[in-house]
Amino acid sequence: MNSMSSTIPLLDPDEQGVPPLFLRRSASNTTSQLAIVGSSLCPIESLDYEIIENDFVRPDWRSRELIEICQYTLMKWILCLLIGHIVGLLGFFINLAVENLAGLKFVVTSNMMLAREFMMAFLIFSSSNLGLTLFASLITAFVAPEAAGSGIPEVKAYLNGVDAPAIFSLRTLIVKIVGSICAVSSSLNVGKAGPMVHCGACIAALLGQGGSKKFGLTWKWLRFFKNDRDRRDLVTCGSAAGIAAAFRAPVGGVLFSLEEMASWWRGALLWRTFFTTAVVAIVLRALIDLCLSGQCGLFGKGGLIMYDVTSVDTTYHIWDVPPVLLLALGGGILGSVYNCLLNTVLKTYNVINKKGVALRILLACSLSIFTSCVLFGLPWLASCRPCPSDPSEPCPTIGRSGNYKKFQCPPGYYNDLASLFFNTNDDAIKNLFSKGTDSEFQHSSMLIFFAACFFLSIFSYGIVAPTGLFVPVIVTGAAYGRFVGMLFGSKSNLNHGLFAVLGSASLLGGSMRTTVSLCVIVLELTNNLLLLPLIMIVLLISKSVADVFNENVYDLIMMLKGLPYLEDYAEPYMRQLTVGDVVTGPLQIFHGFEKVSNVVHILRTTRHNGFPVIDEPPFSESPVLYGLILRAHLLTLLRSKAFSRTPSPVSQDTIALFSADDFAKKGLGHDDRIEDLALSDEEMEMYIDLHPFANTSPYTVVETMSLGKALMLFRQVGLRHLLVIPRFSGQRHPVVGILTRHDFRPEHVLDLHPLLANSRWKRLRLRFPQLRKLV
Repeated sequence: MNSMSSTIPLLDPDEQGVPPLFLRRSASNTTSQLAIVGSSLCPIESLDYEIIENDFVRPDWRSRELIEICQYTLMKWILCLLIGHIVGLLGFFINLAVENLAGLKFVVTSNMMLAREFMMAFLIFSSSNLGLTLFASLITAFVAPEAAGSGIPEVKAYLNGVDAPAIFSLRTLIVKIVGSICAVSSSLNVGKAGPMVHCGACIAALLGQGGSKKFGLTWKWLRFFKNDRDRRDLVTCGSAAGIAAAFRAPVGGVLFSLEEMASWWRGALLWRTFFTTAVVAIVLRALIDLCLSGQCGLFGKGGLIMYDVTSVDTTYHIWDVPPVLLLALGGGILGSVYNCLLNTVLKTYNVINKKGVALRILLACSLSIFTSCVLFGLPWLASCRPCPSDPSEPCPTIGRSGNYKKFQCPPGYYNDLASLFFNTNDDAIKNLFSKGTDSEFQHSSMLIFFAACFFLSIFSYGIVAPTGLFVPVIVTGAAYGRFVGMLFGSKSNLNHGLFAVLGSASLLGGSMRTTVSLCVIVLELTNNLLLLPLIMIVLLISKSVADVFNENVYDLIMMLKGLPYLEDYAEPYMRQLTVGDVVTGPLQIFHGFEKVSNVVHILRTTRHNGFPVIDEPPFSESPVLYGLILRAHLLTLLRSKAFSRTPSPVSQDTIALFSADDFAKKGLGHDDRIEDLALSDEEMEMYIDLHPFANTSPYTVVETMSLGKALMLFRQVGLRHLLVIPRFSGQRHPVVGILTRHDFRPEHVLDLHPLLANSRWKRLRLRFPQLRKLV
């Protein structure tokens, strides 16, 4: 018996009888296995959602008693309860910190304005913004680059099966929290909803990790969750809790996770996700009561999670629908333009970010200074307006949030543009959504505010800081909707605040392309169920119009980052190919009894994470595929030194030295490395029995299966490795190759078969080459 591990070359296409269309072959998969996570370039792996079955694990499952099964079920609900509590507390803390930090800045600036010291007011305003932005960018760049951006694309890719290092680490969570507070408080046109989703996912992943052996904080009950399947479910619950905490929208959080984030869903997960978001809502309700009693500091009564606006009875008629349809149509077009411009800006930022950390920080600081100039300078273009005779709140408002900012105006007057710019985004949205304010804003002021928010939100996203897109799109859409409402004026029964709500929905639908979840989130924000039919129409039209031009914003960002996300459909050309047409090599295999030196050599010279295990005569009548063994499990066996001097089955006493916990998923960032193992020359000449530890039931497909069908199997089951077996038995080797996530990527397939590029699936897209040249 040859104990050497084997390298299987691929057969020549002519020998396989492949048609001329498929003659091109590459020696290996040339697609990049690196992606931008946050703002750093990192290696990308796939998660192991497959249930491993072997001679070692099966007895462990059968030995579970009823009490252990009850513990496992109970712990799932306890973890969901903890996730809901922690995320709810965190959402409230972030909101409170932003409101008070930004409030203190605006109060000091307003005091300088009252004293007519305009230059000093600008210096205080711009320097505080610059300091907050600089601090956020410094901790992000040097402590946790993975915390940059919103985090939603990374979490969405993770739930699709993409494993990126450190995206859920404790360090990333802390930087995400602190950086998000500073970035939002610095008056950058960014939001905290995206970072809240990432924070919720981090909390869920850390709770399911099982503690830390290094610090003695382990709990044996959590050993059941040391696998990617249970962590995936917890991260799904955490992402839903993040949306629920950001918008006080528990049902919207569940639907957002279902519609936008999760790639796998089932009934039990729906129950636990709903329970988690319900806990978030209860925690927020209890804490908001504290703020209503005035115990939350300067601006504690403000904030997006505390919206209860437009709760007046809404009446509309059939002739109010055409303006809404035009609003939706414009929102779809603006949303697609928004995505196109953001895509172009992010490409430019990627070029800058590659030049070093100094330029990343310089870019963030430059944008902060520019934003301060815009926010402080543009209100001077607006004329002062007299306070209304019966205002719903003090006019002008001094030293607090409100609709009537004094700015440079004389007593009894207010600056409507400053009322929007000199507030946090949350309070600006509240002003735009408010009822009974149809005469508060000028047409020119609303148009200026819309244009400023539209472009500032595009340029602010992508800097080296935790930044979100949700809130900027809401405030931009609210300005757009209110401007449309002002144009129609008395021709519609809908007030301008309701137009602002519908404008936000239209731009959200045009940019993010979700419908059901956004509809429920907007309804939960505004507490007005009577708007449901109009919001549904707006979202459906805006999404349909925007789909004509480009993809949704998170898909565009994932493509720019290089995250290998697998869609839930197959390209038409994949039906023309078989899996044998895309298998690349050479294939590394192990025998059931393998020499230690061969295992070490293969692990050191390849980056593969799965290896077929084959039995050959005299241990079997003919070459047969026994199973698949993972790199992590091989490293565990090498570390434990379960060797023998001859190629013989491992003893039961040796198997008894292992537990299922030894082969469980390691904690975040604690994977073993072959370079850390020290083996003597004598040990290198020994043998290792792989039979008890190999997965004896890996998923396999015959080499004649269509690539599209294999893709659906790979994605729906959540595989990391898919073995390809020959069509006929009795060949030299019982396995042709292994398909991984990267083998299904369009770049790889079209690199092998470039003639198929013209048959790639394309939605109806309108192209504007001249516009692309301009942007």
